[in-house]
Amino acid sequence: MEVYGRRKRGTGWRRELVSYEDIFRNLGHRMKMAYQKSRTVASFLCWLVLLAAFVSAQSAPPLASPGQQQKAAGEGARATQTQASEEAEQKISPKEADELFRSVDEILQFASKDTSLPIKQPVKRTLTSRDQVVAYITKHMSEDEDAQRLRRSELVLKKFGLLPRDFDLQTFLLALLREQVAGYYDPKTKTVNLLDWVDVEQQRPVLAHELTHALQDQSFGLEKWMKAGAADLAGNSRDSTQGDIENDETAAARQAVVEGQAMVVLIDYMLAPTGQSLKDSPQIVEALKQGMLLGTADSIQFHNAPLYLKEALTFPYRFGIDFVADVLAKDGKEKAFAGVFANPPRTTREVMEPKAYLSGEHLEAMRLPDFPRIFKSYEHFDSGAVGEFDVAVLIDQYAGSKASHDLYPHWRGGFYYAARPKSKADGTLGLLYVSRWSSPAKSADFAAIYARSLEKRYRRAHQNGENRVKDLDILETLTGRHTWATEDGPVVIDVQGDTVMVTEIFPAGGGNGRAK
Repeated sequence: MEVYGRRKRGTGWRRELVSYEDIFRNLGHRMKMAYQKSRTVASFLCWLVLLAAFVSAQSAPPLASPGQQQKAAGEGARATQTQASEEAEQKISPKEADELFRSVDEILQFASKDTSLPIKQPVKRTLTSRDQVVAYITKHMSEDEDAQRLRRSELVLKKFGLLPRDFDLQTFLLALLREQVAGYYDPKTKTVNLLDWVDVEQQRPVLAHELTHALQDQSFGLEKWMKAGAADLAGNSRDSTQGDIENDETAAARQAVVEGQAMVVLIDYMLAPTGQSLKDSPQIVEALKQGMLLGTADSIQFHNAPLYLKEALTFPYRFGIDFVADVLAKDGKEKAFAGVFANPPRTTREVMEPKAYLSGEHLEAMRLPDFPRIFKSYEHFDSGAVGEFDVAVLIDQYAGSKASHDLYPHWRGGFYYAARPKSKADGTLGLLYVSRWSSPAKSADFAAIYARSLEKRYRRAHQNGENRVKDLDILETLTGRHTWATEDGPVVIDVQGDTVMVTEIFPAGGGNGRAK
C-alpha cells in the first residue's frame, strides 16, 4: 500500500522513469488524477469525470534532473495564473477536432480488445468548452441527490478533524474540477465529451480511459450498477440498520473497480507502441500513483487541499489500479473486467488489500447499539461506515504515514452515528464512533492516536477524572475509559478489548446511558 505506509519522498521515483521517457512523455510523470469518494465526497460525479494534469506531449522537453525539476516546479507555481489564463484561451482547430473525433473509434477498439468487453454500439462524441463543463458540474452538484449528502458529510468530516472547520467543500470541488478536468463520459447521454482547450495528443490517453467507461456502461449499465447498495443513510427518519452499515462502502469500492479498470487500459494504451503493458511495467504504475498525489506545479487547488481530500479524490485511481492488476495477475482478464462487475468488492478494505477480496474474507458484522433508546433526546443527522480507507487517512493525519501503514490493515470494522439535540437549534453535533481491531493491542494503539488528535482538533482539551494521561504527546497505547472537556463539550474514549468507542459532545455515554 503505497499511499500510507511506503509513500516515497523526494525525487527517487522520477529517476526510474528516465528509461521510459519516450513512451511515458504523453502521460507525464507528474500526472495527477482526482476523483470523488462516493460516500463522503461528491459522488454526484462518480465515474463521470477523469481529472488530470498532463505534461504537454508536443512541447515537453527531455526529463530533467531532480534539481532542474524542482526549480521548474517553483517557476511554474509563480506563473500559474498567467499560464492558466493563456491556456484557457487556446482552442484546438476544426481540423484537430475532426482528427480527434476520428480517433474515438480506433481507441474504442483498443479498449475493447484490452478488456474483452464488447462494443455493442457506437459511442457518441461531442466537443465541449470549459464553460460548458463547469455548467455541467455545477448542475450535478446542485441537483443530484448525493449533493445533499455532501453537505451533511462535510460537517461530519469536520467533526472528525479531517476538514478544517472553516472549509467550504462545495466551493473547493467546483474550483478543483474547473482546474483539473481533462474529459468525461456521460452515461446519461452515452456521450464522451472531448475538450476544445486541451491538445489533441493529450486527450488520446484520456479517451482510452473514458471509452473504457463507455464499454462498462454498454455491458453493465454504470448508473444502475453504481447505485446498487448506495442508499443515503443521512437525513432520513429511520436509524441505520446492520445492513445499511455493511453496504455503506459499496459505492466507494465499486468506483475503484470502474476507475481501476480504466486506468489499466490507459496505461496499456500508452505502452502499446513499445509492445509492453501494465504487467510488464511496474515502474510506470508506481510513478503514476505517486504523481497523482504530487500533482503539477499549477495544480493550485489540489496542492491546497486537506490531506483527506487528496487521498479520497485519488483513492479510486491509485488503489483501483492495484486491485484490478492483482485480480488480473491471479485470475486473468475475464475475472479482472467482466468478472469483477459480476462479483464486486464491497469495502475499501477489499480494494486496498486485494488478497482479502481474492480469498473471500468475511468479517463478522459489528453489533449496533439501540440507537432510538440511547439517543432518544437526539435527532438523527447522519450515519455510516468508517472503513479501512477512512481510518488510514485519520491515522496518517495525526500520526504519520508509517504509523498508518502499520496499523490500518488491522482494522476490522467501524461505524459512526451523528445526531443533534432535539432541544437545541444551535447546530451542535454529537458523534458516536465505534471501531473494531484485530486485537486488543491494536485497538489500544488506535485509541492512543485518536486521543493525541484531540489537542490538534480542539483549542482546549482538558482530561477529567482520576484515570488521566500524563503526556498525550508521547502516548503510545490507551486502555480503559477516559474523558476530556473541550470548548464544544465532553469527549469520551472507551477502550474495551478489541473495540474503541468514542463519543464527542454527547453527554458521557450517549443520550441516555452508556452505549453497550
